Amino acid sequence: MHALIVIDLQNDFCPGGALAVTDGDQIVPGVNARMAEAEAVILTQDWHPADHSSFASQHAGRAPMQMVDMPYGPQVLWPDHCVQGSHGAAFHAGLNTEHADLIIRKGFRRQIDSYSAFFENDQKTPTGLEGYLRTRGLTELEFVGLATDFCVAWSAIDAAKLGFKVRVLTSLCRGIDLNGSMAKAAEQMRGAGVELA
Repeated sequence: MHALIVIDLQNDFCPGGALAVTDGDQIVPGVNARMAEAEAVILTQDWHPADHSSFASQHAGRAPMQMVDMPYGPQVLWPDHCVQGSHGAAFHAGLNTEHADLIIRKGFRRQIDSYSAFFENDQKTPTGLEGYLRTRGLTELEFVGLATDFCVAWSAIDAAKLGFKVRVLTSLCRGIDLNGSMAKAAEQMRGAGVELA
């Protein structure tokens, strides 16, 4: 059985949002159509406390898009985004969320960021998604959403490492492209055995 995993299609990642991905909202109709055909649908939702350690505002003298070293490795500092309960953290109004079997929230631990739908950025702390998929017998995963080069790529690579059959529908994703991150993400996904369709 296969599942469609829709990554972070939230207001803050769409035009007008705090961490807007160019044309991020344009994938919504296509994602809705794909959800209507899927055997199972999982939505991920970035869900940060207001004082999250990945926010540049929490680091004196630092600006968004700068890098810092965290105990778990290098971390991009982001503008404040997807704060729990805020309009920015809500799903895009056009997204048919009623198709979702599961909504999994990530990034809610203050001390650690979470790009992947499967693990926090320490690449050890699980979100529980793997167990859900396995108990439901969902072995083939399709990924769509935002942003291609961060949360989509990290999720797809982790899924492949965990032994799932993984495909990323690139026409239903949009990226940030920070210092060549799109090309790097594509290379890493292919290297992990992810099909880019």
